Amino acid sequence: MSKFAIRLLTLAMLSVAMVAAPVLAYAAPESDPPPADTKKKKKSSENTSRSYAAFADAYRAAFATIYDRHDYASAIEQLKALGRDDSAAVANLIGYSYRKLGDYKVSQVWYERALKADPNHVKTWQYYGLWQVEQGNRDQAQYHLSRIAAISGTASAEYKSLADALEKPPGTGLVY
Repeated sequence: MSKFAIRLLTLAMLSVAMVAAPVLAYAAPESDPPPADTKKKKKSSENTSRSYAAFADAYRAAFATIYDRHDYASAIEQLKALGRDDSAAVANLIGYSYRKLGDYKVSQVWYERALKADPNHVKTWQYYGLWQVEQGNRDQAQYHLSRIAAISGTASAEYKSLADALEKPPGTGLVY
């Protein structure tokens, strides 16, 4: 490939990144939506940006359904409709929603799916750690806490949240 073609390709990629940057920055308050599917045929940058913007809007709507309205059943349907439930961010929120509905077995499946997609997804380690605390598995929750410390440090909100839950005596009514 000629130097000119490489430079042109680099410029095009930078342009796409700059167009998509505002969408990525405001995708969700606590966790970014998963990246666009790179396995599909490449589309024009305009179509890709529009597609990602639509996905980000739908992701934010599901996020609000969970955290603002506490309508976990609807959120599960919204998240599954995104077609990206194999990504860590989406799978984690599905797991969280099932946990809030009290379906711990299904919730566990989704948390593990999220960690398979991204073993360093801190929010999943936090939520799965809280799941462990709720199930009385304090040693496992401590392991999750150590994973959070290794990934994001002990000053992160995720670390503090799980550490606070572990400081409470077993059997304490936990609400997360």
